[in-house]
Amino acid sequence: MKRILWPSLLLVALYCISGAAQADDTRFNAADINRVADIGEPVLSPDGNAIVYTVSTANLERDEPQSDLWRVRYDGSGRVQLTHTPDSSESHPQWSGDGKFIAFLADRKLDGEASDDDTKTQVWVMPADGGEARRVTNLPSGVEDFVLSPDGKQLAAIAFDPEYPVGTKKPKHPLPIVTDRFQFKDDDTGWLGNRHKHLYLVDIASGAATQITSGKHDEQLPAWSPDGKLIAYVTKRGADPDRHLNYDIYVIAPRAGAKERQLTTFPGSDLDPYWGTRPAWSPDSSRIAYLQSGEDKWIYYAPWQLAIIDVASGKATLPAPIDRCFTKPRWSPDGRSIYVLIEQAEVTHLSRVELPSGKITELTHGDRFDSDLDVSPNGHLIVLGGDNTHPPRLSAVEPEKLRLLDDQNAWLAGKKLATTETLHLQSADGTALDALLTKPVGYVSGRRYPTIVRVHGGPVYQFSHEFMPDWQVYAAQGYAVLAVNPRGSSGRGFAFSKAIYADWGNKDTQDVLAGVDHVVTLGVADPARLGIGGWSYGAILTDEIIARDTRFKAAIAGAGSGNMYGMYGDDEYAREYELELGTPWANRDAYDRASYPFLHADRIKTPTMFQCGERDFNVPCIGAEQMYQALRSLGVPTELVMYPGQHHGLTVPSYLRDRMERNLAWYDRYLKIGGATP
Repeated sequence: MKRILWPSLLLVALYCISGAAQADDTRFNAADINRVADIGEPVLSPDGNAIVYTVSTANLERDEPQSDLWRVRYDGSGRVQLTHTPDSSESHPQWSGDGKFIAFLADRKLDGEASDDDTKTQVWVMPADGGEARRVTNLPSGVEDFVLSPDGKQLAAIAFDPEYPVGTKKPKHPLPIVTDRFQFKDDDTGWLGNRHKHLYLVDIASGAATQITSGKHDEQLPAWSPDGKLIAYVTKRGADPDRHLNYDIYVIAPRAGAKERQLTTFPGSDLDPYWGTRPAWSPDSSRIAYLQSGEDKWIYYAPWQLAIIDVASGKATLPAPIDRCFTKPRWSPDGRSIYVLIEQAEVTHLSRVELPSGKITELTHGDRFDSDLDVSPNGHLIVLGGDNTHPPRLSAVEPEKLRLLDDQNAWLAGKKLATTETLHLQSADGTALDALLTKPVGYVSGRRYPTIVRVHGGPVYQFSHEFMPDWQVYAAQGYAVLAVNPRGSSGRGFAFSKAIYADWGNKDTQDVLAGVDHVVTLGVADPARLGIGGWSYGAILTDEIIARDTRFKAAIAGAGSGNMYGMYGDDEYAREYELELGTPWANRDAYDRASYPFLHADRIKTPTMFQCGERDFNVPCIGAEQMYQALRSLGVPTELVMYPGQHHGLTVPSYLRDRMERNLAWYDRYLKIGGATP
């Protein structure tokens, strides 16, 4: 593909943006996107007196993302960066049972090791107070996940089968990719062949590894019981695990030759790894808390429920069956309650579920989005959460308040940030809807503004009260930002989510347009200067909307598609398509409906930029390419932007800034300059 050149008008617009940012450095600008630090994976020490966590930043010199380990005491003192490795990243920290060392994943090289772009991620350990780290594992394909034994003498690791036979030399060129699997690609892993992920036991002192599971299936999310007797993990089994979503929890004794035992039997997903939530053992090792879905048919539409299973009997219960999604369960020290995150409309809060009554008590409140938590044996509780003007911050949860432990983005206090409010409205058929409205910095009541409508991914996801860097950039440049949560969104229950099941682009298009009408009626949005855009399903729905309504003067569709015929077999979702839409040859009506934008591209009049990641197996570039080609054929102003080497989510700092500046220039071109229209 030839390199895409920017029109001179876009270059002028970018120059103006850069100049405006320099003139008023207090406004959040495109460069600030790479200044935002992301806190993650907080873990309390066994005595509850310290927390280790990751801080991810943009290494601008190397133009790569970078993650380091930090530690802070529970009283808020002694905050310190533990690792300083600009050429590698550390993640997934864990404390040893005695609190003397920290284990973590890192893609480091050993001192003196030859430079290799294919350096594998392995488990390392370091003293809890910081110091020299030592590599523990040396598995040929690296380590994807691990968990320490309670005594700190072993670890259970998840690793792929070796790519090449042990002891053989890596060939000059990669071997041919050969597969007979139903799912043959994955955006995180790449091409899938006959290699699988299995459980290994590793001795921490010697590094000796013993494989304890095998077969044509994958094991994930290991969790060691507090008494050290069992390791729980998640796996899919059956004649062809690729064809279903029926994950189950298994347990196995931590020794070579041990026989595994299936624990859960629900005919649907018991702890889908997508949610990043491992099995949570009770303090006495008798029960496991986990997440249970609906039946396979409902894929991601059914809310994930908190479930508890008795390890001895296999009896499972739902202690608090409410029509909402739960994530990240953690047991209280006495085993009488579970701390968990619960999603509601536009917010996710830390809550406590009492056992066995199921009573739910909300522990965080207001317009915020909590993303992680941990609890220590002495009852210290921490939460990671943010809001519209604060990226996630680490806090101790105390009676009636949160006590801040770390805010890696205090510099934002010097920025003029836009505020976000919740709107309540109705769709054309009377369905109650919510939307978030971010007004421009310096908003003047009674004045209409160019407005950008953001469309969320998923399809089952929602816009929440969390820090959205791109919204802040748009607001700083004089745009209002509208984010509707249409039918199909989460946070409102099963019926609301499944309203778009096998019917994408119908009711959710109506709902987004109802939100647009609402902000026009409020006198905020200028109906002659409306833009729209989204990423992933947000781009799929953007394509649907501009094919059904011509009011938008500019659109940006990133990592999307308007042709589901073209997606089947090219992305990683053949299983999900068959569950929801059936097969293309047997269900033409369903695929015609889902492919409306491409099949009716001649109805699109909106100038549209299409974007994608070159290596995206989630929503491959073919989706952007086909829509781009259709509009180019029809003479509608369009551009195609492909980010080299990137998967579904962009990670290269310069690409993140480029996308933001490019988006601004596109919207400015059609929504600001001379009131231009298509």
